[in-house]
Formats: sequence, structure tokens, C-alpha cells
Amino acid sequence: PCDLAPRVLESLDREGYRLEKLLLQTFPGVWMTAHAYVPKKEGKLPAVLCVHGHWKEAKQAPAVQARCIGLAKYGYFVLAVDAFGAGERAVGKALGEYHGEMTAATLLPVGRPLSGIQVYENMRAVDYLQSRPEVDPNKIGITGASGGGNQTMYAGAWDSRFKAVIPVCSVGTYNAYLGTACCMCEVVPGAARFCCEGEILGLVAPRGLMLINATKDANQFSVKEARKSLAVAQTFFDLAGAPAAVQQTVFDWHHDYSPTMRERMYGWMALSLKGEGDGSPLKDPEMKLEDPESIRCYPGDARPDDWITLPQFAAMAGTQLVQRIAEPATADGWKDWQVKTREQLRASSAFRHSPSVDEPSQGLVIVDASTGSCQLTSEPGIQLIARVRKGQSSAGAAVRWVILASLDSENAAQVEQLAQASASQGWNVLIPELRATGSSAIAGDKIGSAPDHNSAQWGLWVGRPLLGQWAHDVQRAIQAIEATPSESLRTLIGSSNRPGEIAVIGVGTAGSVALSAAALDSRVTRVATINSLASFISPVPYRGQRAGLMAPGIVRDVGDIAHIASLVAPRPLFIAGGVQGSGQVLDQSGLDAAYRWTNQAYRQFRAGDGLKIREKELDVADFLRSR
Repeated sequence: PCDLAPRVLESLDREGYRLEKLLLQTFPGVWMTAHAYVPKKEGKLPAVLCVHGHWKEAKQAPAVQARCIGLAKYGYFVLAVDAFGAGERAVGKALGEYHGEMTAATLLPVGRPLSGIQVYENMRAVDYLQSRPEVDPNKIGITGASGGGNQTMYAGAWDSRFKAVIPVCSVGTYNAYLGTACCMCEVVPGAARFCCEGEILGLVAPRGLMLINATKDANQFSVKEARKSLAVAQTFFDLAGAPAAVQQTVFDWHHDYSPTMRERMYGWMALSLKGEGDGSPLKDPEMKLEDPESIRCYPGDARPDDWITLPQFAAMAGTQLVQRIAEPATADGWKDWQVKTREQLRASSAFRHSPSVDEPSQGLVIVDASTGSCQLTSEPGIQLIARVRKGQSSAGAAVRWVILASLDSENAAQVEQLAQASASQGWNVLIPELRATGSSAIAGDKIGSAPDHNSAQWGLWVGRPLLGQWAHDVQRAIQAIEATPSESLRTLIGSSNRPGEIAVIGVGTAGSVALSAAALDSRVTRVATINSLASFISPVPYRGQRAGLMAPGIVRDVGDIAHIASLVAPRPLFIAGGVQGSGQVLDQSGLDAAYRWTNQAYRQFRAGDGLKIREKELDVADFLRSR
């Protein structure tokens, strides 16, 4: 925690309360915009932190204003805050920007998921509430709906200073998320491996917990899913000797924070924080809502230009992490670094839960010999479609394979050209459809700028980011080539010889997949990437990339893309073009800067000729001839 350095920008007098426009510093140089609704009452007041969901106006939204004003009129000191990346804390200055998908994804590689940042910032909000002379520091509650309900659940579980916790239209089960979409701010990477929402809710015991659900809500927030979690949480409250401190109220309504929901909340807050009543609903007070724009801390474009946005925060954190990686001074030092870093990659979130690549394989199973169509098993339940193109080699020549990896259908023509060029050099070509791409792509997977939004999230929930799953597919493709029966090999390529060399080419977004697979698998003898992401670190939201590549903590635990590329040394590595996270194409100087670490590694391994970094197209013949 840093100094909150609170600043009141303006105070507005209203009937029964005043509205203060606030700034709070949550990280050094990072400011949270907030509103304080201060009742015109004497004495110490109970307080409520109101966190918003995905209303475009954030803390200014009418639905958020309504519960803040209602609570203030009931005598609560209310603090409403903007979540990082939303409301007045967006990348741009206008209200209405969404902080999910490829904006929040910039936080993942540095190991700072938005869900955790929200918990931390809401704890800082409690620090502020406890610093206010008007507030009773022992009587603080929290409530929010939808994404704000998730914030409420996690903050309430984590911070015991919350004596009343009321998540609205948000509680369900983690399993219910696996098949639908949720915001990146709601994803806790790997959580489904060790708990579910019932255990999280149970951490609130014996403090007051009220679940509010609606009959017409989505499945992941549905009454039936919430009741599964409630049953688990109830055990915690029973063991804590407070069985009545957890309750659920169901409304025949849709995804919302309606007036009747507010009335139920008022009653539960009165019981939990004031010791008044029995938790029954209290009437919604009369109130006058305000134009969202008029109550902003920074109306219009008044926000300072040096404001630190969410991606900028992520980029600053990523840069600091990379700067901590000490560059070896000797060739032996580089070898030791490579061994250590390869193990760190294997133990990272991307790969630690991957199945073994050495499991027995049926090899390539021919579907249609005339077209080279075949299948291979990557792991139980995951069948990959693949195509084989026979290389134009002379009899008795060494059998060599190129595995062409691509994640995006728009690269199909380029992949076909690369396959033809590779075959003309005498190399056999395997083109696998990596999972959740091509014909196995997930319907409705794309949200915003993330073409793989939902499948990427599901991978995060179960602790298997798609980067690791895709790299596993590539490694299993190698295993399949090696395990293919001789008769099938003769049918496909006219030879039953085992592969002498295996090259991997990653096209576009598959570049880091190819690098990761090669970094972990010595069977790969050479690697090329084409117009691929050159760095996980981006001060702006990702564009033209895949959310599944952003494995949580990979920059923290391993390094940037250049560090992963260095693990290929001294094998030939060709970098043909590259892009920044923004999608901007890098020129030669930009590529050289991005891969400086990789270049140093190759020099120390005395394999400088094996690394070629060019902004032009890949010369396939040069790549496949290089030594």
C-alpha cells in the first residue's frame, strides 16, 4: 500500500447529504476516482462501499447512484469507486469504455489479473473509509451487482473488515462459467483447480452474507447455480456458529439492481451494521438522480493527460520485471540461464498442468489419403484435424518435416504458400488445426477485439492457458509423426523413414506458440515466426492478438517473448517481421530492439549466423537450408 493522498475535488450540497468528488491513490501514481455520499448527521456512521458492475457510466450510473443515495438517506456514509479501466479510469476520457477483453488481458502476462487488483483497490477504499472521522471503522459493508457482485464476493471473503457482504445477480458456480462469457475482471486464473464459489462465500462466515439472485438471469448467475454455492457456504456458517448470518433472496426479475433488491439490501445492512430490525426490506427513499456527466470528477476531457491507464500500469509492471532479469556475462552463464529459464517455463502457469507430451500416440490416422487428410490425438478428448503435403524429395533423401502452426483462418492462403514452398525444398509438411481454431473453433467465441475470448477464459479458469494448450498440440504433432505406422507413412509421404529434422513455423499469432513449443522440445531443429507478437508488454490494449496467448505471470516467471526465443539457441531461428501489442508493424530497428536479448544469447552461443531477424517476408528456402 502507498499513501492514499486523498483529495476532495468538489463538494455538492444535496438534500440530506453532500456528494464529494474524490481522488484516492491506490498504487504510486495510480488514481482512483470516487464519490463520497456523506449524510448530514452527527456521530459515527456505518459505511458501505458500493462497487459498480458493467454499467457503462460506472459509479455515475443511475443504478449505482440510486443505492448510494438511498443508503445515505438511511444514515450510511457511502463510498462509490470506479474500477480500474472503467468509468473515469478508462483508456480514453469519455464514459462508456469496457475494461474487459484485450484491455484487461494486458495485465495477465505480468501476473496482475484485474480480479486481484479490484480486491486490492477495494481494500484501499476500506482504508480510506476507516480514515474518515465520520465513519465507525467497525461497521462497514459492501455491495454491488453483476461484475460488482463478484467484486463484493471476493473483497468480502478477503477482507474481514466488511461486516455485511451483499453480492447481487452475480453468485453462481465456476463450472457454470465454463461454457459462457464473463468479463476478464471476474476471472481468477486457476481458481477452478482448488475451490468453487461456495468456498469463497464461506470465507465470509460468521459475518453477514446476503445473496440476491433473479429468476430471469443468465445460467452462471442463476438461482439454481447460486443455491449450489449457498449449500457449501452454509456449512461454513454452521461451523462458525452463525447459521442465520447467511441468507438468499430470490426476485422474479432480470439481471439488475432493482428498487426491490435495494430495499432488501437496506434491511440486511441495518441488521448487520446497526443491529436494527430482522433484515426485512426497508422502503426505498425518495431521491433525485443526477446526470452522469455532471457528477464526474473530470467532466468531458478534463482528466490530466499524464493519467496512468490500466494498460500503461501493466506495461510499467512488465518493464520492471524484465529489467530485473540479469544478463549472463559468459557463455557458461548463458547455458545455466537457459537451463533455469526452460524449467521456469515448464513450471509456469502455461505448462504446469499440461499432460505429458510423451504419452503413447497412435500417430497420424489417415482420413483421406488422396488429400493428405488425417487426425491425431493431442490428449484424451482432443482430436486434431491435420493435412499432410508430401515433399518433393529424391529417393533415399533424409525425411524432414515442417509443422505449420496458425491460429487464424485469414492466414489460410499464406499457410498454403508456405506449405508449397517447404514441399518444393523437399520437406514434408504437417498442417494441424490447433484446438479451438479452424473447424473446431468455438461458436460465439469472439468478444470485442478478442477472437478467442471465451475459450481463453475457460483455459484460465482451469489453470491451462491456451498458449500452453496450443504448444502442447504442436509437441503432440511431433509425437504423432514419430509414432505413425510405417505403412501409413509410406501412404502419406512415400517413405517409412523416421524424421531426421523437424522445423516449426508459427504464422501470425501462432509465433509465440512455435517459440514455446521449440523452447521445451529439443526435437524441434529450427523455428521461424512470421509477423508475430514481439512483446507481451503493451501500454495500449492488444489488437490483432489472441487472449489465449496471455498466460498469467509468464513475464514475471519466465520473461518476455525475446527470452522465450532465446531458449531456442543455438538452433536456427528466423524472425520474419513482427508487431507490437497495438498491432503496429515493427521496422528493422524496432525488431532489433525487441529481440536484443535473443541476439545476445545467440552471440554467446557462437551461433549468431543461426539467428536472422528481418522485417521482410520469410525466405523459406534460406530458412530450411540454414545450419
